[in-house]
Amino acid sequence: MKCLEYPFDPNYILEKKKKIRRELLEVGGPFIDKKIAILGGSTTNDIRLILELFLLDQGIRPAFYESEYNRYYEDAMFPNPELEEFGPDVVYIHTTNRNITAYPAPGDDEKAVENLLLTEYEKFRKMWDRIFEVYRCPVIQNDFEMPYFRLLGNRDAVDPRGRVHFLSELNRKFFSYARDHENFHICDINYLSADFGLKDWADPFYYHMYKYALSLPAIPYLAQNVANIIKSLFGKNKKGLVLDLDNTLWGGVIGDDGVENIELGPEESTGQAYSEFQEYLKQLKTLGILLNIDSKNDPENALAGLRHPDSTLKEEDFIEIMANWEPKDQNFRKIARELNLLPESLVFIDDNPAERHIVREQIKGVRAPEIGGIQDYIRVIDRSGFFEVTALSGDDLKRSEMYAENAKRRAFEESFSDYREYLVSLKMKAVIGAFEPLYMARIAQLTNKSNQFNLTTKRYTQAEIEEAAKDPERVTLYGKLEDRFGDNGVVSVVIGHFSGGILKIELWLMSCRVLKRDMEFAMMDALASECLKRGIREIRGYYYPTPKNGMVRDFYAIMGFEKISGDDKGNTEWTFDLTKPYEKKNTVIETADR
Repeated sequence: MKCLEYPFDPNYILEKKKKIRRELLEVGGPFIDKKIAILGGSTTNDIRLILELFLLDQGIRPAFYESEYNRYYEDAMFPNPELEEFGPDVVYIHTTNRNITAYPAPGDDEKAVENLLLTEYEKFRKMWDRIFEVYRCPVIQNDFEMPYFRLLGNRDAVDPRGRVHFLSELNRKFFSYARDHENFHICDINYLSADFGLKDWADPFYYHMYKYALSLPAIPYLAQNVANIIKSLFGKNKKGLVLDLDNTLWGGVIGDDGVENIELGPEESTGQAYSEFQEYLKQLKTLGILLNIDSKNDPENALAGLRHPDSTLKEEDFIEIMANWEPKDQNFRKIARELNLLPESLVFIDDNPAERHIVREQIKGVRAPEIGGIQDYIRVIDRSGFFEVTALSGDDLKRSEMYAENAKRRAFEESFSDYREYLVSLKMKAVIGAFEPLYMARIAQLTNKSNQFNLTTKRYTQAEIEEAAKDPERVTLYGKLEDRFGDNGVVSVVIGHFSGGILKIELWLMSCRVLKRDMEFAMMDALASECLKRGIREIRGYYYPTPKNGMVRDFYAIMGFEKISGDDKGNTEWTFDLTKPYEKKNTVIETADR
């Protein structure tokens, strides 16, 4: 919803929250349902209400458990039948510097200060450890904003007895814990409060009047930030950018002004701003964000701009370049098809408000942020949180390279008239095995990101993936695929639960990067082999339709399953008889078991 897109009006959101919620539920979706526990060290009612709006806008329909005022510690540390029955998918701990038990006094020595610091940290560490032990779900924890006064002035930052120094050291301990625990995430209110303006964020009026530890106008910014972390955890991040050229990557219209007259580079202030934006995009690419071009331009002009000596971005930095005079929404759809991505996985960046409106209206779910001048581009994209990082795997870092390799595969395919001959020529090699620690983060990420080739669309946290791997009554398989053009990484996941000789498939998915490469047949062969080793004689498969996974409606039939049942919603159940001789289905991929 546009009113929730950065930059937004926080007062409008606060005043119209009921109306916004009603509209989101009426026109939004499809939703995934998640249970969020908010354990607050201050009043959290409006935080919960506004967080719900941002989650709904991301396609997540939340149910909430909310602790009583300042009962965060008791709810986490002591038996809590209500919270245990609730079974949270995420626990968000909303604490602030108002929850510090004791600050150093001017007369304290360094040893006394260190003891205070350790005591405060240990209180939180024990709480986080217990949440992981009891609820086995991701934890989001606020760090600490700076104090709204400095007793020692500027020395407050360097003297161990200063509150600024104390809070900074405590934050560092929080960050160290986060580095050592993959399912623990920091909500950086220290940065948020600085960005908002600490003086306004920490206005004491709201605490003394309502026991809010931040001002009401700051709540939407906090809620958006927490929602960005949650949607990233559950695979709702965007995957790439589709960018205009003229007055977006450089100043001026290259077809009119000529390449020598566009504004780009160090010679003038505007050119410097465009160069800074290009450098920012280049950094996004290193995180695996896919860069593409959708420009109303002659192709030679587009390439001339990218070959400008001051252009940080070059032709090879983009996966798809569509420079023509077709409507931009049509080109946008073509780019998504070429990438095998859903259009809503991509963000449209264009200086022209009319083009933004057309793309936003014609393609449901696509974000096209409102951006003013070049000075706003980085800030708006960054603050929107499209690409919030909660985990950064090796596959993430190589994503752009992998999609570029896919473009080479498509060009290579065109030289063949026989598709199987093309597949054989790719010289594909797969490694298929039971889940192992090295790939847990990537496997969890895939379960939350894959929508098209996903038969049940069940989502898993990393903790749940780790539990499945240890469960003796579960079969788990991951599949890696490489070929003559490069390594695709982990691209397929299967999870099944068995009892009484029957394996019931809980999850079967595959990355869109390797569609039509026969990896599904290699995974079926591995699954059948593993089942036979364990004495399993029947596999049950389930297909639950969503607006995005229609491409696998007939998957089980193709694999040789027989349909058992179906309902009027399209849900189907299938069976595969392993008492009959099994014939391998994969004929083009060389496989190795782990």
